[in-house]
Amino acid sequence: MIRSFVFSEGKLVASDLEAEAMKLVRADKGLQLWVDLDNPTDEEIKLVLESVFQFHPLAIEDCIAPSSLPKVEDYDDHLFIVTHAVDLSRTERLTTTELDLFLGKEFLVTFHRKPLKSIEWLVERCTKATGVIARGPDRLAHQVLDQLIERYTPVLDELRSKIERIEARVLKEHAENLTADLLAIRSELAALRQIVRPQRDVISRLAHGDTKIIRALMLPYFRDLRDSLIRQEEALTTLGDALLVSFDLFLNKSASQANEGIKVLTALTAITMPPILFGTWYGMNFEHMPEVASPYGYWVSLGVMLISTLGMFLWCRRRGWI
Repeated sequence: MIRSFVFSEGKLVASDLEAEAMKLVRADKGLQLWVDLDNPTDEEIKLVLESVFQFHPLAIEDCIAPSSLPKVEDYDDHLFIVTHAVDLSRTERLTTTELDLFLGKEFLVTFHRKPLKSIEWLVERCTKATGVIARGPDRLAHQVLDQLIERYTPVLDELRSKIERIEARVLKEHAENLTADLLAIRSELAALRQIVRPQRDVISRLAHGDTKIIRALMLPYFRDLRDSLIRQEEALTTLGDALLVSFDLFLNKSASQANEGIKVLTALTAITMPPILFGTWYGMNFEHMPEVASPYGYWVSLGVMLISTLGMFLWCRRRGWI
């Protein structure tokens, strides 16, 4: 699906243009054009990216083939930016969606395979607002990135809640019930960290003012985005430390449960050792055994066996094994 918006002096003046009309808008330096490609077909990709804007083939290839890491590349008349949006699905699992941006002085092109809340927010703002929306494509790009980064916070809060619930459960439940949850949260933290840290570097590069595509007046806004990502990265580090504590509790409890089992087995072995020794000795059935001929041998052996068993029981109990 192709959606397009034309701005003049920051106000929306037209939308949903045909390809030829987009080319005319591009030729008019007084107008700004935003084109959003939402899960486009191959024909739509070729029409917009190749025909209308004539982007570099490598950048188009990066759009088509998903990239696992955020990045920014500087071309002659535009920036190519790869970012990632995150969300928790209905099953409360972390999902990521790639968002590619082509940012020029008079245009912004966004490309994504799945619906994004940040894009829908800006589309709704463009269609319903009656005043100035954004004076310049760099301002539009900032608004999209701001909404995208702002939605990292609910994901962090949900992960924090998951870890707190894990910590509460570690000391109450059997260790095997927590293994899958601990591994799932660890993978989600790793995936989010893999996005936030490189994305911070991308935004930092945009905030340094090394390119003329982003105006000087917009640099403080991009620095604010960088600061938000730094805070979120620090929050991820804190969550990672909390998860390590949960792992330690989990391992300690597993070891404690294993030790308890070993203690019980050791106690049972010690208690049953005297009967086993006496039974083994008298089970040999040799013909000339002095104990067999004794008239009191049975009762003496039984008494010694019972006293030894009781002694082993008291010793294990004193050691805390039973």
